[in-house]
Amino acid sequence: MDCPCFCEATRQVPTGPRLISMGKFLVTGASGFLGTHLVEVLRKKFEHQGNSGSVRILIRGKNPWEGDPTVEAVYGDVLDRAAVERAIRGVSGVFHLAGFVTRNPAQAERLFQTHIEGTRNVCESALACGSPKIVLASSSGTIAASREPKIHDENSPYAIDIVARWPYYLSKISQEKLALGYHAGSDLPVVVVNPSLLLGPGDQHSSSTGDIDLFLKGKLTNVSSGGLNFLDVRDAAETLARAMDSGIPGHRYLLGGHNMTVKEFFLLIQAASGVRAPRLSLPERWSRHGALVLRLLYRLFGRCFPLDDVTIQMAYLFWYFDNSRAKTQLGLTPRPPHVTIQDTVEYLRHKKTCRACPREQDETGSSRGSFPLVHGRSGGDLNRAGVIPSSNRQWS
Repeated sequence: MDCPCFCEATRQVPTGPRLISMGKFLVTGASGFLGTHLVEVLRKKFEHQGNSGSVRILIRGKNPWEGDPTVEAVYGDVLDRAAVERAIRGVSGVFHLAGFVTRNPAQAERLFQTHIEGTRNVCESALACGSPKIVLASSSGTIAASREPKIHDENSPYAIDIVARWPYYLSKISQEKLALGYHAGSDLPVVVVNPSLLLGPGDQHSSSTGDIDLFLKGKLTNVSSGGLNFLDVRDAAETLARAMDSGIPGHRYLLGGHNMTVKEFFLLIQAASGVRAPRLSLPERWSRHGALVLRLLYRLFGRCFPLDDVTIQMAYLFWYFDNSRAKTQLGLTPRPPHVTIQDTVEYLRHKKTCRACPREQDETGSSRGSFPLVHGRSGGDLNRAGVIPSSNRQWS
């Protein structure tokens, strides 16, 4: 008999084909950083298993898989209940990744509308269509954030005292509560996954890798005293797929790879890129005041200072957590951190080269092969959790 509390020791990653090996699965936010990788993971799984399953996507704009018979597109917005119900009808499971990522407080209304009303539409439509299992992508920043270097886990409370000033994280907390409420009140099978900062190739819109891009351009001049957690987007996509099989409804899973200090993170980028890491390390107050002065000076010359105040504040926090539950129950296996950083740097440099050559950009900029993907903030995706986190310890 299974342990009624689903303790970690009794839950093992199942082997062999299960739910994910059959049926049709909907992905919202498929054109985002994580979403693109997830669609590719599902396509390869189904192809390997003799095309016993298929993928459906809910998409607003250009379809990266246009002409591919293994990917069915339903055009519409997650805020359109009728479109969402159309997309969910007949599927065996839903990966709800659609979202909006920004650090701009002025976008609060859009954040709450997208994350809360969009999720409500998904849950209500699922109830109307036979209650398929839902895997909801949230953010590790809903619980794994602190002012001191503390390791969080899935039992940690929501970090409202830390993130209350940032609408993105508040909207994600509300999204989680809403979805888990549908599980508790209507027995809708909902699993929440909370990825950390996602890195790796394919972030066409710089939703998650923008800070590394700033490093490569020499625009980061200060080493903050915070710490972060990051995960390779390819490992996140594989684990999301397994969550459809192995995730326990009503539970959440922190998906992360490596906890490290900002200084350690910068040194990894330096080793991968050859670009020297900043040496200056200022207290948060000095850093914010210095940024304010630079922001005014940049404005005088008609330019925009690359760092906003929210980014600076987040870089002085710690975004550490333990990924043991995801490793035990979902088979999360993070690749070495230097591999992810190296691939991210190479992708960003290749993207810059492509932009310099319009002809090459036309051929590769929107193609499936270039993985214009998720967890971040592409046209309809979600998930950037964290910011610049850290690692005196590694839960890998």
